[in-house]
Amino acid sequence: MNTYKSRDEVPLDEKWNLADLYHDINQWEEDLQKVEGMAIKLKEFDGQIHDGKSLYQYLKQSEELSYTFNKAYAFAMLTVDQDTRVTESQSLLDRAKQLSVKISAATSFFMPFLLSLDEETLKNYISEEKGLEYFEEDLLDSFRYKAHVLSKEQEELLSQLGEALSVPSHTYGMMNNADIKFGLVTTDSGEKVELTRGMYAKLIEDEDREKRKEAYKAYYQPYVQLKNSIASTLAGAVKNNVTMARLRHYPSALEKGLFGDNVPRDVYENLILTTKKNIGPMHRYTSLRKKKLKLDELRQYDLSVPLVSGVKEEIPYEEAYETMLKALAPLGGDYIDALKMFKKSRFIDVRETPGKRSGAYNLGVYGVHPYILLNHQDNLDSLFTLVHECGHGVHSLLSSKHQPQITARYSIFVAEVASTVNEVLLINYLLKHQTDSNLRTHLLNHFIDQYKGTFFTQVMFAEFEKKTHELAEQGKPLNVEVFSGIYEDLFREYNGDEIVFDDEVKYGWTRIPHFYRPFYVYKYATGYASAIHLATRIFEGDQDTLATYLEFLKSGSSDYPLELLKKTGVDLTTPEPIENALKQFNKLVEEFEQI
Repeated sequence: MNTYKSRDEVPLDEKWNLADLYHDINQWEEDLQKVEGMAIKLKEFDGQIHDGKSLYQYLKQSEELSYTFNKAYAFAMLTVDQDTRVTESQSLLDRAKQLSVKISAATSFFMPFLLSLDEETLKNYISEEKGLEYFEEDLLDSFRYKAHVLSKEQEELLSQLGEALSVPSHTYGMMNNADIKFGLVTTDSGEKVELTRGMYAKLIEDEDREKRKEAYKAYYQPYVQLKNSIASTLAGAVKNNVTMARLRHYPSALEKGLFGDNVPRDVYENLILTTKKNIGPMHRYTSLRKKKLKLDELRQYDLSVPLVSGVKEEIPYEEAYETMLKALAPLGGDYIDALKMFKKSRFIDVRETPGKRSGAYNLGVYGVHPYILLNHQDNLDSLFTLVHECGHGVHSLLSSKHQPQITARYSIFVAEVASTVNEVLLINYLLKHQTDSNLRTHLLNHFIDQYKGTFFTQVMFAEFEKKTHELAEQGKPLNVEVFSGIYEDLFREYNGDEIVFDDEVKYGWTRIPHFYRPFYVYKYATGYASAIHLATRIFEGDQDTLATYLEFLKSGSSDYPLELLKKTGVDLTTPEPIENALKQFNKLVEEFEQI
């Protein structure tokens, strides 16, 4: 495996080409100045929109500003994420964030103005100005927010608080990405070195239980040390969210979180309820894990080690990419050509280097192309991450290509479908083409563990968010003890009674960045359930499902997420897709038990 001490050592073709955004910092500066001027011009429309023509001019200029600003913001963010320790890069992002606050302040008058119109007046404006047809659906959809938009003065005040309200999330991000120093672990040569996230991902799967335990303790060490500070940032984020929900007259923070996607509360609650009703196979799998590992007691650091011993797959990046192309072939030639372009044109930043942002993501930049961040480790997990993020990437590419700017950006709710369909196609491909019984069993084990991580764990996180927000709404305290108590109870409920708890288990909430994006994680689980349905049919050669799925990838946000999914045959307003996904999990566990 390639280990790099600095970014300079990484081959050029494994690093982003940020020149596709800006050739140099001067170009970026020009756009930043341009956006600032555009924001001032938008502010001048305050009180001056009296007909269709002036409304169209405002919306047209606002869209132009968004295009340029999103490009400038993306450049600053990607520059920081290459190395979060570089203060010059951080200052670019800070300036972009400050400009974002200025834009919010300059445009804060618009939504209260729009919602002060009656619908008839708006329709008259649209009929008198042809250009407004482009914005029509968006304008009429805004009327859904009528009950949740405040007065012009209040909206302006809230927009000025934007930066202050993001402090808990920003502080946690800096702690988690730049400041945290993990404990020491022992190398094969006996040397003590500082653990990295990439090393942890490998060591927690090591067959040597002492190595797993050492890595587990070293990984949790800084989180346990910082538990009070992290409790403070998380409590701040939750309380901010609850306060904003109240100010905007939502029945609850949960309903505020679901409103944008037009998702009924029942979908969220049904996900948790249906999963808990069908949790038996998950508990059986935990018991099977203890038995297979021949352990007197099962601990958290035993939950990720593959249950088939002696299988150590090194999958170099080049090989991983070729495997992805073969596995996703059922999606058609155009899809595969897009993936080949991702690699050739340097859309992907591949390697883990000191200071680089952890994890993986896809950032679609309209009018440019997607940018994908990886921290590739040449193993099976990294192959799955590559396939997952490329699913997001092609979704961004196709939506941008087939949708105008106003509907090109898809909702996060549907985003996880595109990434998970790819993962399910990959595991089906690997299982189909693997003749070695030991490797087949290993892959089956991997699929079950993936199910656990993408579905069950995310439902558990979703319930954690629901419970913590409800406590804040009741005015109850949120601190280390409260967070840890809820997390520990849920962990036991979802994973079963076989696990002996180390002290670290209850602090699991300290290491989850998604909790700073409230009511986000449930979408992984609904996305996974939807993807299981779609990928299974596509893998079996169902051309109708493939056609509707490819249309779905081109649809951006041209309809509400639940409606887009219904067109592919998935209806999340019923328990059926969740129940089907859980039946599939039960089958996998049964097959694994028989083996």
